[in-house]
Amino acid sequence: MSKDEVFKEIKKPSDFKFNRTVVNVFDDMVNRSVPFYEEIQRMIAEQSASHAREGTAIYDLGCSTGTTFLSINPFVPPTVKFIGVDDSQEMLAKCDAKFKAACIERPYELVQADIAQPLQIEAASVVVMCLTLQFVRPLYRERLLKSVYEGLEPGGVVILVEKILAEESSFNRHFIDYYYEMKRRHHYTENEIAQKREALENVLIPYKLSENILLLKETGFSHHEIFFKWYNFAGIIAKK
Repeated sequence: MSKDEVFKEIKKPSDFKFNRTVVNVFDDMVNRSVPFYEEIQRMIAEQSASHAREGTAIYDLGCSTGTTFLSINPFVPPTVKFIGVDDSQEMLAKCDAKFKAACIERPYELVQADIAQPLQIEAASVVVMCLTLQFVRPLYRERLLKSVYEGLEPGGVVILVEKILAEESSFNRHFIDYYYEMKRRHHYTENEIAQKREALENVLIPYKLSENILLLKETGFSHHEIFFKWYNFAGIIAKK
């Protein structure tokens, strides 16, 4: 796993992009930047195992390097197809290489697509969006979740993990401070933290937890549960 040093040099940061430089260090980046990332992946795998059905598909929208699929793979029937969608061809190439290295035998398909654009989802029992919806412009989020809802089989679930805003703004600054302290513990410098924050400012647009839940309800999901919460990160599962 290559070490994330994307923002180590002092320079004027541009908007964050999932380019080749980021792809090469992505696995290290998320492990050091997302609280309890390995535990979140384990929880996604457990819940996918509970809801995956023979002959259906599991979609990962924003599949990046395929870590989520590799976590899920041992726990779901071999007839369940994996469909990974990402707009970065470099991410998909890394994902495919990891699948081949892990000797994935089930059917799978990796699709290059912008999930902010109209998306066709079919015969899905599980749709995962792990730290993905936050990068979709708010204008397109309802349409995307509607496509997810329509593409799920009855009883199917969407598993959503997001960076969020505090419900009460007075707590927001504290939660952000705690998050940056976590990044310091994971050996990011002050410069790296500041430069990545600036690069993400116009790209990652978080909602409150309540706003994400409302969006799920408005797109048709009648049941939901929060399965993970750490300051300004949350996981929600919602059922069709």
